[in-house]
Amino acid sequence: MQGDLGTPDAPLRVAIIGSGPSGFYAAEHLQEQDHLEVQIDMYDRLPTPFGLVRGGVAPDHQKIKSVTRVYDKIAAHPEFRFYGNVEMGRDLTHADLSAYYHAIIYAVGARTDRRMGIPREHLPGSHSATEFVGWYNAHPDFRSLGFDLTSRSAAVVGNGNVAMDLARILASPRDVLAQTDIAEHALHALEGNGIEEIHVLGRRGPAQAAFTNKELKELGELPGVDVVVDPADVALDPLSAAAVARTPNRTRDRNLDLLREFSERPLTGAPRRIVLHFLVSPVEIVGTERVEALRIVHNELYESEDGSIRPRPTERITTIPLGLVFRAIGYQGVPLPGIPFDAMRGVIPNEQGRIIDPATGGPVEGEYVVGWIKRGPQGIIGTNKPDSQETVDALLADLTSGNLHKQEVPPRTVLERLLSERRRDFVSYEDWQLIDLLEQERGKASGAPRVKFSKVEEMLHALQERKLAAAEEARAEAEG
Repeated sequence: MQGDLGTPDAPLRVAIIGSGPSGFYAAEHLQEQDHLEVQIDMYDRLPTPFGLVRGGVAPDHQKIKSVTRVYDKIAAHPEFRFYGNVEMGRDLTHADLSAYYHAIIYAVGARTDRRMGIPREHLPGSHSATEFVGWYNAHPDFRSLGFDLTSRSAAVVGNGNVAMDLARILASPRDVLAQTDIAEHALHALEGNGIEEIHVLGRRGPAQAAFTNKELKELGELPGVDVVVDPADVALDPLSAAAVARTPNRTRDRNLDLLREFSERPLTGAPRRIVLHFLVSPVEIVGTERVEALRIVHNELYESEDGSIRPRPTERITTIPLGLVFRAIGYQGVPLPGIPFDAMRGVIPNEQGRIIDPATGGPVEGEYVVGWIKRGPQGIIGTNKPDSQETVDALLADLTSGNLHKQEVPPRTVLERLLSERRRDFVSYEDWQLIDLLEQERGKASGAPRVKFSKVEEMLHALQERKLAAAEEARAEAEG
């Protein structure tokens, strides 16, 4: 009965679709509720958990990745289960989830990227940040991609942390990258990197840049790299100067200090240069069979009706000869089968995490959303914690008021039998920990934190071999 939900005799059954930070923080907040018996099943279409912490955080940012220790503690709860290599729509349907759970939380993130919408964006040599980041982070979806790194010049379109990551990876020497968990195939490809000049293009001014101090500072610390900033670019326009004087912002103000410092540095003749541009937007890729140049328009800032400072194009056009363009202008969510979706915003429509049915304007019973698919691709890893807590609080309020699924659901053992029939090679959290250990062992020989598996088949094969070896060893010990 609904009134008994959350008791030892009738535990609340919750499915979390997606295993990134927002999913884990939702699980944690459910586990923190006193006197609530809850069973949490977390699903991911990959055998590996952690979402963008594994597949999006730059390989040279190992400290950021240490947040996974928190997720390990959440996963260690006796009523938590992880089912990796299980995809909604392929192995489980929306109807399955509704039948087996009282509540479903979607934590699927934003899997694709925004396009620039300019002529010839499709040409070879034009790529998304999603592709390049996934490729150098050993994400199985992007393992087979190739990038022509022989061009002397490249552009990264965007002014956030992802753009900084791309520029830094392209400019980093091999010996620096070899000490990270960068994908083996990416490390080998970047050994032949012929790029000497990387242009980072921001459509707004330096006072509106979205990157953090750490990301900007790291550019200036790269060995063998000059960071070039035109002093005119850091001379603030009147609108930006007034905004800076009116509203203190530690991150922005430190960024401006760093940019002024870069603009005053003498060039050393280093083999690589990162050139930071502001108030420019791409308007056209030049080329016939592949990228040959990028045409950019220079912008000016104006105050919009809502009081925000926005860019608009001038008549000044510049062309930059180059062979590679990476767009890093934001991620975007994709629709899930049977789930409402707002295509304009790239999110699941919701109110405080409750999924809203566009046809009725009311909440969909027992269905919730967290993270980027809830609010759009904004914020850092920690931003997901209060976001997930808000959603879970809505779920708990619905539990109290009797607004969750009222039917009885089968026990977890029944679901696991179903999964075994449909997906025999699903991966448990203990299995993932074995994969994790294997990757770390692979990295020891080269002094790297780990060498990642970049193919699902490789992960599953290595996992099976290790489990068989462990079983043989246990049998030998028992017999001996």
